[in-house]
Formats: sequence, C-alpha cells, structure tokens
Amino acid sequence: MGDITRDRRHRRANGVREAEILDHLQHSDTALTPGEVTERLGGELTYNSVVTILTRMYVKGVLTRTARGRAYAYAPVTDDAGFAAQRMHTVLEERPDREAVLARFADTLSDTDADLLRQVLGTEQDPDR
Repeated sequence: MGDITRDRRHRRANGVREAEILDHLQHSDTALTPGEVTERLGGELTYNSVVTILTRMYVKGVLTRTARGRAYAYAPVTDDAGFAAQRMHTVLEERPDREAVLARFADTLSDTDADLLRQVLGTEQDPDR
C-alpha cells in the first residue's frame, strides 16, 4: 500500500500534463506526433498516455491534427496569448451582465494596461484620465 500512496503523490494533475504538452507543441516549429511528444517529455509518460492527452485536447478544440503516416501530428490552434484571450472571452460569455463585467475589469487595470487597451482598441487617450 505504501507504493501506491507514493505513486499518487508523484502523479501530476491532468491540467498540468496538458500544459506541459501544450508548451512543447507551442515551441515546436512543426506539428508533433505522439511519439515526438513522448520523446520531448523525456519518458515521463507512456506513449499511450500521451495519445490519450493529445486526443482529449483535440476534442476540446485546443489542438488541430493532421495525418502523418500511421499517426496524427498535433499543433495548437493558437498561441499562448490567444488561449488567454479565449479564456477571457469564455468568462465574459458565461456572465449575464457583460457591461458590468467589462466595467469591473477596466476598473482594475493599471494605468499602463488601460493605456495599452485604449491603443489596441484604437481609441484616443483621454487627457483627463
């Protein structure tokens, strides 16, 4: 029983594994097969575990895949900033009062971030702010 407990303590949550795999995919110049991902992880996971994680991420819409030989090669649908923007959009979509959420968000921005947001939105800076 001690071995089982020890193994559970060293296991990582699925989200952590997905983040590790996504990081490898984002830093690759090309899409990667499960075998290539397994290799880059240094043997931390079995090939079958990597296939399972990649498939789940594909089903969630985080990855695209294309056939490469007898396997699929996986690539992220967007970069890190794109994923953060998707999460922000999802939170906004889940709330009934978008205006209140956006107003609260804007109120918490630093002056630097508020100026950056104005620049991104293409609005002129308010000299009174």
